[in-house]
Amino acid sequence: MEEVSIIGLDLAKRIFQAHGADRSGKCLFSRKLSRAQLLGFFSSQKPCIVAMEACSSAHYWGREIAALGHEVRLIPAHYVKPYVKRGKNDAADAEAICEAASRPTMRFVEIRSAEQHSQAMVFRSRDLLVRQRTQAINAVRGHCAEFGLSAPTGHKGYEALKGLIGEATDLPEVSREVLELLMASIDQLEGQIGVLEKKMAQLAKRDPVNKALMSIPGIGPITALAVKALGPDARGFASGRDYAAWMGLVPSQHSSGGKERLGKITKKGNRTLRRLFVICAGTVITSIARSRTVPDPWLAKLLARRPRMVAVTALANKIARIVWALQVKGGVYQSPMTT
Repeated sequence: MEEVSIIGLDLAKRIFQAHGADRSGKCLFSRKLSRAQLLGFFSSQKPCIVAMEACSSAHYWGREIAALGHEVRLIPAHYVKPYVKRGKNDAADAEAICEAASRPTMRFVEIRSAEQHSQAMVFRSRDLLVRQRTQAINAVRGHCAEFGLSAPTGHKGYEALKGLIGEATDLPEVSREVLELLMASIDQLEGQIGVLEKKMAQLAKRDPVNKALMSIPGIGPITALAVKALGPDARGFASGRDYAAWMGLVPSQHSSGGKERLGKITKKGNRTLRRLFVICAGTVITSIARSRTVPDPWLAKLLARRPRMVAVTALANKIARIVWALQVKGGVYQSPMTT
């Protein structure tokens, strides 16, 4: 009897599709499995390669199936798409996953631990609450503009707007009630955000790697925690350049015929981490401009000859390479750059 070498698993909420193949790629079975049947099915299979798309719940199923003795491989969804032959259904997707995972040059996603997911939950929950707070503040600002009440943007502007609402005598009672309701919601969100930020600071201080990352100018507890919770293992990259390239902080290439054509940054990898690194770089440059200190000579020359955002992106690339070095080689960052 032919032995199963690789199983492609198309994930879903309730009904899963499994596609088994031998070493030559020949299909041995294709069957649907309910959520209750899934682990029982894999426990009855001999140890083999199990491939899945790196999507929602993939890390959970990866940990559970790996505990049964299988080798689990998670593939980015956009790497699987080219292997879908024609049409789209669960069986075709599972076959494509199986085919993609068998390629010797395929790149895989590291399975995250339950601890990493817990830390990521703290970070993403704070991110959600910050977005909700911003939406509520913008709603208050927009409603007040209809009654001629205006204030500068930012937290100080919002505080000034609250004072204008309290002093306004011609504001309709219904509008005042709605605005007070929104402001109470904003105050509640700020309290919840503060709780999560304290939790993130505690988690960051517990980990020596996170403490080392916070020695990098611009990086605080939030970014340090996000690097470990959302990012891959830095040891999976050969160099800091590869890590920065995965982050999408390098120019996109449109080269052909020996002619190099570089465009905007690729914006690949984790969007949240890239955004945080760019914010960290922008904070460093803004701090330098305000304090009028002498920065790192490399950064000083860059700021003198290139636009600010180009310098911010280049510094974000450098921060990403430093993050890789500290995670792989250890130590604490020491730099002539002042913040």
